[in-house]
Amino acid sequence: MTIDARYGVPTVAVHTRIFERAVRSVARVNGMPRARAVFVPMPVMGKTPKELRAYVDGNDQVTGRPLMQEVIEALTRPFDAQDLEKVVYERTTPRLVEAGSEDELRQLFLDNHWTDQLPIVLPTEERVAEMLAHTSHKPDEVVGHMRPTHFREFWEYTVEKVAVNAVMAGARPEYFPVILAIAAAGVSGRGSTSSSAAAMCIVNGPIRHELNMNWGIGALGPYNHANATIGRAYALLSQNLQGGSEPGLTYLGSQGNNYSYNNVTFAENEERSPWEPLHVTHGFKASDSTVSMFSGVRHTAFTLGLRERYWQNHVRSMLRGMDPREQPLLVLDPITAQQFIDRGGFDTKAKLVDWIYNNACMPAGEYWDYQLIQNYVYPRATYGEEPYASMLKADPEELIHMFQPHEIQVVVVGGETNGYWRIFGASYGKTVSVDEWR
Repeated sequence: MTIDARYGVPTVAVHTRIFERAVRSVARVNGMPRARAVFVPMPVMGKTPKELRAYVDGNDQVTGRPLMQEVIEALTRPFDAQDLEKVVYERTTPRLVEAGSEDELRQLFLDNHWTDQLPIVLPTEERVAEMLAHTSHKPDEVVGHMRPTHFREFWEYTVEKVAVNAVMAGARPEYFPVILAIAAAGVSGRGSTSSSAAAMCIVNGPIRHELNMNWGIGALGPYNHANATIGRAYALLSQNLQGGSEPGLTYLGSQGNNYSYNNVTFAENEERSPWEPLHVTHGFKASDSTVSMFSGVRHTAFTLGLRERYWQNHVRSMLRGMDPREQPLLVLDPITAQQFIDRGGFDTKAKLVDWIYNNACMPAGEYWDYQLIQNYVYPRATYGEEPYASMLKADPEELIHMFQPHEIQVVVVGGETNGYWRIFGASYGKTVSVDEWR
């Protein structure tokens, strides 16, 4: 669309059949509902050149006409009045819906894909007003902007819109400043990547105590009202305030992700951590209340503690089991955090990060053969971006770093019933002040 609209070069996009609805939707919201496109079979990955050639020589999977005939006609057909007509796409929703019974309203919310398919608290004006009373910010103040992918236009949302979704999630009004901080980050909890990623929120600072959040036993589970409903509010506001999240249309996660119900939301166990908490690592004071946002949450590797003799090999194996496009977030029970000090000598978080950086390595040939590295890192290397450009020059058998130091994060959470710990694949986004939204 950019090549066609901005540079005036006739363009036909080639897509696989499974994305037809999404392609039409993206074109429409970008003001080009009749953008030229053709459709080949799915999948493309893993196919031989001969098989891919057969796609090109075959028929368009939507129209049934010869694919190359569709391409030629699309490139040579003049624009008509409908092509040139300016399209304005509404990027908001009505403030109120028509009155109805409770059952009718619940069905309306389901029919419009405004829920996660679980029961909701209906957002009456009274309930929304109670939520709004727990922030000093005005209801019509813009909180932020969000979209499911960079192919779609941003939607803008206000404090009141966020409050509506907080009510729907069952959150208590006192949780609202945390939910506003999450919304202000603009990191979608309903990202439309076909790789089925979820998100993560980690809360730090005094707000953890104020809201009785859980950072001990069961912190990542369904056992705490604040953890559960703050995370669910994040999921719902992402779904509704970015323009939707409907499978096949605005959500393309092939398998989906169960983490997305509340996006792995928990508080850090600062009291039992031997290191500075996450928000201090990212430039805040210990007395600040914050929420840290992560995206791309797909992978989890786990093990029990650190063995005395082979622990380094075990951790290296866990790291090597990750896709190198992911970024490692070490989620450590306090027992394991202390073991990293006792057995590794990592009395600072920086020393642990440095060890992970130097030990998460693989042969260059293997690294560059990963599909996601080919898709997203290889182009950056060919453009000369470091350190990837130098990594691309390495011999295929030469060991290179899987991750960069700034990509490695560490957080401590758990109730010390056992030394189980995990490595999530989770890309750090930003840390946002909760205090600014009180």
